Amino acid sequence: MIPSIDWLEDVSIFAVNRLKAHSDHKYYESMKEAEKGGAMALRHSLNGSWKFSYAENPSSRVMDFYKEQFSTEGWADIAVPGHIQLQGFGNPQYVNTMYPWDGHEYLRPPQISKTHNPVGSYVKTFTIPEQMKDKPVLVSFQGVESAFYVWLNGEFVGYSEDSFTPSEFDLSSYVRLNGENKLAVEVYQRSTGGWLEDQDFWRFSGIFREVYLYTVPQIHVRDLFVRTDLDAAYQDGVLSVSLDLVGKLSGSVKLNLLDPSGQSAGSVDVTITGEQLAASIQIQKAELWSAEVPNLYSLYISVYDDQGTLVEVIPQKVGFRKFEMLNKVMSINGKRILFKGVNRHEFNCRRGRAVTMEDMLWDIMTLKQNNINAVRTSHYPNQSEWYALCDEYGIYVIDEMNLETHGSWQKLGAVEPSWVIPGDRPEWLAIVMDRAVSMVERDKNHPSILIWSCGNESFGGEVIYKVSQYFKQVDPGRLVHYEGVFHDRRFDATSDMESRMYAKVDSIEEYLLNDPQKPFISCEYMHAMGNSLGGMSKYSELEQKYPLYQGGFIWDYIDQAMMKKDRYGKEFLAFGGDYGDRATDYNFCTDGIVYADRKLSPKMQEVKFLYQDIKLVPTTAGVTIRNEGLFQGTDHCELHYSIHNETGELVNGKLEVQVEPQCEAFVSFQWDGSSVPACGEYWINTSLKLKEAKLWGEAGFEIAFGQTVFTNEAKGSVEGVQHVGLTENRNDFKVINGDVNIGVKGKHFSIMFSRGIGSLTSVNYSGKELIAYPPAPLFWRAATDNDKGTAMGFHAGAWYAASLMPRCTDIALVEGDGEVTVTFSYRLNISADVKVTVVYTVLSDGSIMVKSRYEGTAGLPDLPIYALSFKIPMEYSHLDWLALGPDENYSDRNQGARLGRFRNESADSLSGYVVPQESGNRTGVRNVTVTNDEGSGIKISAPVANPVECRISPYTAFELENAYHQYELPPVHYTVVTVAGKQMGVGGDDSWGAPVLDEYRIPSDGVIEYEFVISRV
Repeated sequence: MIPSIDWLEDVSIFAVNRLKAHSDHKYYESMKEAEKGGAMALRHSLNGSWKFSYAENPSSRVMDFYKEQFSTEGWADIAVPGHIQLQGFGNPQYVNTMYPWDGHEYLRPPQISKTHNPVGSYVKTFTIPEQMKDKPVLVSFQGVESAFYVWLNGEFVGYSEDSFTPSEFDLSSYVRLNGENKLAVEVYQRSTGGWLEDQDFWRFSGIFREVYLYTVPQIHVRDLFVRTDLDAAYQDGVLSVSLDLVGKLSGSVKLNLLDPSGQSAGSVDVTITGEQLAASIQIQKAELWSAEVPNLYSLYISVYDDQGTLVEVIPQKVGFRKFEMLNKVMSINGKRILFKGVNRHEFNCRRGRAVTMEDMLWDIMTLKQNNINAVRTSHYPNQSEWYALCDEYGIYVIDEMNLETHGSWQKLGAVEPSWVIPGDRPEWLAIVMDRAVSMVERDKNHPSILIWSCGNESFGGEVIYKVSQYFKQVDPGRLVHYEGVFHDRRFDATSDMESRMYAKVDSIEEYLLNDPQKPFISCEYMHAMGNSLGGMSKYSELEQKYPLYQGGFIWDYIDQAMMKKDRYGKEFLAFGGDYGDRATDYNFCTDGIVYADRKLSPKMQEVKFLYQDIKLVPTTAGVTIRNEGLFQGTDHCELHYSIHNETGELVNGKLEVQVEPQCEAFVSFQWDGSSVPACGEYWINTSLKLKEAKLWGEAGFEIAFGQTVFTNEAKGSVEGVQHVGLTENRNDFKVINGDVNIGVKGKHFSIMFSRGIGSLTSVNYSGKELIAYPPAPLFWRAATDNDKGTAMGFHAGAWYAASLMPRCTDIALVEGDGEVTVTFSYRLNISADVKVTVVYTVLSDGSIMVKSRYEGTAGLPDLPIYALSFKIPMEYSHLDWLALGPDENYSDRNQGARLGRFRNESADSLSGYVVPQESGNRTGVRNVTVTNDEGSGIKISAPVANPVECRISPYTAFELENAYHQYELPPVHYTVVTVAGKQMGVGGDDSWGAPVLDEYRIPSDGVIEYEFVISRV
């Protein structure tokens, strides 16, 4: 066959000479190798350095590079696996829903650009390893984006599309067993396949997954399908095995099944009578697989020739589990399942989608450590190794085929399917079905995969419906997912479940209260862009309220930001547009709960708490333990408990506890009530920690916590102000009522207020000035990505201006016995009806009691924040908190925070959101000290009954607001202290218009009062 470039836009040609898809099992030539596992001797890696030539379009490519006589001397080197655009050739482009050529060329499917279709010409020379000589030689490309042609020794081998499943070819007719072979691969970024790969991700191309040669024994299991079933009691099981053989079809096959402890669980011998074999093994009292307890059996398939010689051994992990719909509820092993999931792109900030095993191991451990039990492979099949890790560690998987045609039916958010693909177009059925078949055939043996997904955001229609029917026909032991039926109900049977994206809680409840015929999952929810995930607890509350609500998948797991250097050579995390890519969707690629450099975002604190299976509700007498898990009791954990106050831990203990799954128990603490003094605020911490190490966590790792806070007796005064002993300072206490300034002096302190500026201008303790810039009322926070999505700058920008120029209209001075009070009244340019007062009362020990009051009016936009902000010298940067933490939290995202004593630096308030924005806040602040290296500084204290919120940062809200990248922030000169009576939540239902929930907003017509104390440290 003569290859043609016309295939690139011929929807009927997507695979030429490509081998039939098959299961991803490994095979070895001896039992010893099979038991050891690992690298296969019958494979030979072609990863590494290849010779490479880049062309902007097909007309400028090197035409004859594949010919044997063509020399690649002088060509560049490129790494495989890897993306072309991340190795110095062309530029990556990030777009979300629109096609990347939109605005450059007017194209309709299956047309592709003739002027911008980057071509990568790859050449690899190799010699056949000894173990492959005199055997078939085949080549496997695990992932190439998006279409490619293959030649060997000048002869055309084949062609393939579909970036995310393997493409394999038989090289036996072209290979030289002795001497050097020239493998040539021509990769095109654009093809008909590109119309089907409009995912929300960076647009790359190239050979980005591994490439290897392989051979097979004289009798070879080309494909195998292991299926398990359980009886009605979910106790006894049956393993059914189907084998597809090639080669000399005579001999026998032995199947030997070992249980999770390595003991024999059954075996069977089968005589080879043809290409297809089937066998089964009955299991009594099967040890079941689930995400909680991922029991895996080991099946060894031994193939013998007609002389009884062992020629092949296949080690295959098997998980006995049954996933089914029971009374409209998705159930695993008879129990209602809850997906506590994330959507996960394969991503590495330096390698793009060419992720490594180290990346995958880090990810799987992070999921388990943070109580995430499910992954949707958004929106393509992942590397095969990922599913093996999910089997082993215990993660439920929605495996999603490589299909998204978002730009063909949704434009600027509006549904407009006039030229949607694949829709009902029969000419697109074969290419779409090929992607479904390739995924199922490769991945079908992984017990972690519970659901096949027909792709993402491709509207609806008959083609996708037929894909779903294929899934159900070939694999009835799994369910089928497709969200797009929400937009096109003609083929509602495409999806076994009602699946929606970013449905708000009230919409979900409306569905669940109106005789639903399918269970509900949020295949994407809690859009985690920037400082987000506010209000997630509202979704968690649905879990026990509605049996047909079965959880969801956060969008998404990891930021897709890429490491780049600025003009000074310093690395930073870049997003769309930073590579000169246009069109682009800018930083919309940064919506993970993990930063792109694989550091945890503070949002993960909330996820871990809300996703924990075991709920702990402590009281002073003990703790109620509610085990919402399905299969695992608490005997693998140890209960740790302690009681604290502001001075530290008072009592601690630990207990052995056993609460069966789906049960609740009360466990009494072993302490004497006399351990708790009679007066003050206290908190009880309870946590469940691993007794012994697991694959994903060390012994002592905390998997669940619960806390209660109580006050034995109100203190009656602001914490931190000690009235006892103040009398001795009164003789040194002086008030200087000057013409411009009001000075207050005492032993070791000097404080000054300015009538001209209208604020506190000096706090000098022991000769050190602590006010670098005076306190001023603040009504604006640096807009988060969610704030920008609601156009907060347009609707509420007047509060920004009000923060820049509040006008002091009145100053009142009242002297008392050993104290003085200065009151500043402000008017704002937003409205004459808004009144703001800040009252400072200086006590004889130098402490300053601050009371701030806002009296609003109707008709104005809601306030982003009501706070007082001031600057102190930058050397005061060490923070010691008694607040909710340890990570950043907000009024609608503090369920996972806990009251305690925490330490960090002011620089830590700058969370790793790629676009600077509001971050680093703490709610429930009782006190926080801000000190220098010598331990001196100030303490901010608030009443226990009315704690404040604080953000202590190197940057003001306005400096953050006006920076588009982290590197655009100015040099650090100050520590900025912001004390808020109230800040609105961060929201998170979506990032393109969903407002913060009403209960976490600040209406303009309210009254806000708060108080705190500034004192010396």
